[in-house]
Amino acid sequence: MSQPLALALPSAVEDFVRRFQLHLPTTPPRKATGKRRAAVLVPIICREEPTLLLTRRSDQLRKHPGQVAFPGGKADDSDPSLVFTALREAYEEVAIPPSSVRVLGQLNPVDSSTGFQVTPIVGLIPVDVPLHPNEDEVAELFEIPLHDALNFSRYHPLDIHRAGLRRRVYLSWYEEQFVWGMTAGIILQLARQIGE
Repeated sequence: MSQPLALALPSAVEDFVRRFQLHLPTTPPRKATGKRRAAVLVPIICREEPTLLLTRRSDQLRKHPGQVAFPGGKADDSDPSLVFTALREAYEEVAIPPSSVRVLGQLNPVDSSTGFQVTPIVGLIPVDVPLHPNEDEVAELFEIPLHDALNFSRYHPLDIHRAGLRRRVYLSWYEEQFVWGMTAGIILQLARQIGE
């Protein structure tokens, strides 16, 4: 995949990039134990006030129908890297050309409830990239202002007991969208890394 052209970034995006690249996570990562590998793209749209792009999965999908998610999915054996996986899946689901994404880095992998070890790949997307959701997979696209998405007070913990194990998940709302579980956890991990 070719590298995207350099973007002229609004100051709020430049500030985010600086903080993302200079700050190390404040807590040691919990080791992900999922056996199968997957990756998601955490797309930040470079508006004057940057936004976080999210999808709401199709209600027709067998797994996690109707849930809010980042574009992404399972790594194919032929994928040379998890960055490639995230970019391939984002193109398949939302039509984001891989060449238009400026990859900033990745967050620590997290476990999904379906046994995947999911690596979040953080990338910048130009404002003028046309987005076209794949109707088989994506019911809708929406954006959350990055400042709002990274606000800790928006997230509420909930302890779930499943198969004899206790697991903490986080819940949040943005307008009519319900963001929870792994997606909310990834956003919180990003917020902790940049110290919002």
